[in-house]
Amino acid sequence: MTKTIAKELDRELQMRAALVTGAIEEFLPVVHPRPLYEAGRHLVDAGGKRLRPSMLLLAAEAAGGDAAAIVAAAVSIELIHNFTLIHDDIMDNANVRRGRPAVHKIWGLSGAILAGDTLYSKAFQVLGMTKARPDLILGAMNLLSKTCTAICEGQWLDMEFEAKERVSEAQYLEMIEKKTGVLYGASAGMGALLAGATPSVVAALDEFGRLTGMGFQLQDDVIDLITAEKVSGKRQGGDLIEAKKTLIMIHAFANDVPVKVFGKKDATPEQISQAISILEKSGSIEYARSRAEEMVQKGKLALQVLPDSKAKATLLELADYMVKRQY
Repeated sequence: MTKTIAKELDRELQMRAALVTGAIEEFLPVVHPRPLYEAGRHLVDAGGKRLRPSMLLLAAEAAGGDAAAIVAAAVSIELIHNFTLIHDDIMDNANVRRGRPAVHKIWGLSGAILAGDTLYSKAFQVLGMTKARPDLILGAMNLLSKTCTAICEGQWLDMEFEAKERVSEAQYLEMIEKKTGVLYGASAGMGALLAGATPSVVAALDEFGRLTGMGFQLQDDVIDLITAEKVSGKRQGGDLIEAKKTLIMIHAFANDVPVKVFGKKDATPEQISQAISILEKSGSIEYARSRAEEMVQKGKLALQVLPDSKAKATLLELADYMVKRQY
């Protein structure tokens, strides 16, 4: 990806992110009881790239729809995403998210649970305000509700992995498909659906989002190891410290790579650096990177159902960005 294309993609994403951010003020105002909504807005207002709602808007445009008319649906996707982050942080007892204290660190466990639940319920209320035909809104609600169920299934599988000594590649891919891929799939699929696209086009956009979302997660696993903390904002090698069973580690174990799995408190920076070096030399990191690229290339093929347009081109560039980003 050239610097010129990257800048253009950034401009396109920022333009759509600004639409979503502005609409959040309308659809999720801080009202009585204020602390509840302040907690709900805590991560939402921290920003982020808003990739999922931007994907929804781009998919709608690529399918011939009016993105401005369905900004509410994009907000609903962003609220669901932030609901999952709040609850993830509770389950992981994380201290920081997006450079801010995690919601439960400020408002307590009960407050964070209620804030997450409020975002979840508000997401469907906001989706119902979308300027589209009632039957299309109902279809989008069905898709989003199924997606939320799948996300919970994925989180449960991730929790189960903690108690397992080994996890297969197929098991890991199922987990990231449900925990990460399906929300990207719903984003693109809902955009096409609300634009009035045919079921086959909706299914194709859903596949595009789901596969590129899986590539996004695999690239996240790579970034955890290869990107310095001063760049990513997260401790380098955090997955090793947490003993997470990523595709990188699954490949390493399957090939008898002599890499140590650390506990949460017994790894020195030198040990982590050595382990990363072993994983690089063994090809395990490159394997995960190549699988991420495979996912994205397959996802891009699904967009062949769409006519050429600027929005389609931006979606293709966004897919490439998913696996080329360094943080």
